[in-house]
Amino acid sequence: MYYKILINQKWVPKGFVGVTIYPFIIFKKRDSLADEILIAHEKIHIKQQLELLVVFFYIWYILEFLIKVVQLRDKKKAYKAISFEREAYLHETELNYLQTRKFAAFLKYI
Repeated sequence: MYYKILINQKWVPKGFVGVTIYPFIIFKKRDSLADEILIAHEKIHIKQQLELLVVFFYIWYILEFLIKVVQLRDKKKAYKAISFEREAYLHETELNYLQTRKFAAFLKYI
């Protein structure tokens, strides 16, 4: 799985440490390079994006976020409830997770 890590404060939204836009994982601070859990979280997003041919990942992500905002009436809770984020947060400490992860595993977190 190919990805490249970049450091750029301007490309990461306020309130976030990093963002993944295939094939890039972008962090605000260089310190994040030492955070294995954060990198594992973002690598899960790389895999999810590949599975949905990147563009469909973003369409799904935005639609699911909007639905969750309406349901939960809270942007932070909506973000945490997105299926992609639920999978990534749940498995970010399992550094070998991607080796055993099944295709489209995020579906069980909808």
